[in-house]
Amino acid sequence: MQQNRFNLLEGVKTRETFARLYGGHEQTLEYQILRYEKLIRAYKGFFPEDKGDIQLFSTSGRTEIGGNHTDHNAGCVLAASVQFDTIAAVTATDDNQIIIYSEGCPDVFILNLSRLEPVPHERGTTTALIRGTAARFRELGHTIGGFHACISSSVAKGSGLSSSASIEVLLATIINALYNNNELEPLLLAKIGQYAENIYFGKPCGLMDQLTCAVGGFVAIDFRDSEKAEYRKVNFNPAAHGYSILVVDTGGSHESLIQDYADVHLEMKSIAQILGKEVLRELSLEDIFENINILREKTGDRAILRAMHFFMENQRVADQARALEENRFADFLQLVRESGSSSWRLLQNCWSASNPKEQGIALALALTENFLKKVKDGACRVHGGGFAGTIQVYLPDEYLEEYSGIMESVFGRNAVTVLNIRPQGTLHLNNLLG
Repeated sequence: MQQNRFNLLEGVKTRETFARLYGGHEQTLEYQILRYEKLIRAYKGFFPEDKGDIQLFSTSGRTEIGGNHTDHNAGCVLAASVQFDTIAAVTATDDNQIIIYSEGCPDVFILNLSRLEPVPHERGTTTALIRGTAARFRELGHTIGGFHACISSSVAKGSGLSSSASIEVLLATIINALYNNNELEPLLLAKIGQYAENIYFGKPCGLMDQLTCAVGGFVAIDFRDSEKAEYRKVNFNPAAHGYSILVVDTGGSHESLIQDYADVHLEMKSIAQILGKEVLRELSLEDIFENINILREKTGDRAILRAMHFFMENQRVADQARALEENRFADFLQLVRESGSSSWRLLQNCWSASNPKEQGIALALALTENFLKKVKDGACRVHGGGFAGTIQVYLPDEYLEEYSGIMESVFGRNAVTVLNIRPQGTLHLNNLLG
């Protein structure tokens, strides 16, 4: 007997689950229930002939807390999942095809699973992520199969909250649930998503985004072992200190920045390779100082500065996690300030050298630092990959309205977003609802 597709959204379990994921305010709960109902109605409109039970999924976005551009050189990061997520209504099929409709997107994504090798003209597209995810499951010896899906995301593209990783991990979670009995661990789901982005989508990236979206909560991650990252959850809630975490969207586009991101990765690795290693984690800051003349000759100064940032930032991550675990919030905020300064001066990812007239991140940081002079305590830093996009701010709650007004007068309405930390990452929701 086919389930009533709205029954899952009724009952105490649903409200309890949504309160954990999105916050417990009644208005928030009602909004999320309506959001999922809208998704199911959209699914039924796109796939009216489907008879199977609809499966519901949710994968969070993420905010980077510490470790700016350290993961791709086997470093450490501190990150957290947030309340914004990508959700999906899905039914398995037996036609060897994946068909996905995405809210707000005019295209339908159709993939025949008989052809999974990379397609050059798909690079940079959602289709590439779907193909890469399915291909990696098969390469690793796991089962794949067709499905119909309708997805909707509150992780805005370009928001710095990792919309691409949220989608990648969501796709892996769907295939894991439908065809692999939910047996794959979060780390493997994350690595499958990273593979799809690196090899098929064509964007070099570390594993931080995907792993945080998969695991959820505050997560301290060590990427020393590229095959098996070590991670642990850190118990922390900024609200307990009367603070909010904000992101400010400066409005810049990421579309022309793939080379900027790649250069950070490649320049850091060039330093390591000149000194006989694969990644910077195999070296020390002292190695850089001892070989600085030969490095300047072979790589130039920017690569050296970026390597210096890596070593200092990597240590800061450990210090930040320890400060949070020991409830030393003031020390944590000071480390956030140091991280922001290092990204600006050494890593140099607050604006793109290819477009020097557009420096939204640098401007947002300057305005925020000026505002924080009047605040008893606070901190700000570039957020995520940088070059364009968002900054992150830690602000006492009593200053939220005033600060938001100033920043939105410059960067536009709704440029400031308050983040809530979500304790769980990617989820197959059906057993948690009702």
